[in-house]
Amino acid sequence: QVQLVESGGGSVQAGGSLRLSCAASGITDSRSCMGWFRQAPGKEREAVATIYMRNSHTFYDNSVKGRFTISQDNANNTLYLQMNSLKPEDTAVYYCAAVLERGWCSTTAWQYNHWGQGIQVTVSS
Repeated sequence: QVQLVESGGGSVQAGGSLRLSCAASGITDSRSCMGWFRQAPGKEREAVATIYMRNSHTFYDNSVKGRFTISQDNANNTLYLQMNSLKPEDTAVYYCAAVLERGWCSTTAWQYNHWGQGIQVTVSS
């Protein structure tokens, strides 16, 4: 049974940094994708960054390229999202997600079937 638990959210001023963590359990197949999605009020859930666990291939949405970094710590079964140079438009609920036994990582939310509870990130100007 896959479980994902996020931590590390909070409030920060524009230009600041936060690191989100996702403690994962039950993911034993390296042919799995994990990712960070976010959802702002009134907007659809969107992919921020994804990582293919077998080869660490990553994807970043254009809005976060050069500012956010997704990484995995296999020894501790933890996924991270380092967020630097945060902007007010990064304000959203951030979700950790996973899907198993895939050959590549989708950026479409409905293709992920395991989700964390979500964590609020608020960036003030």
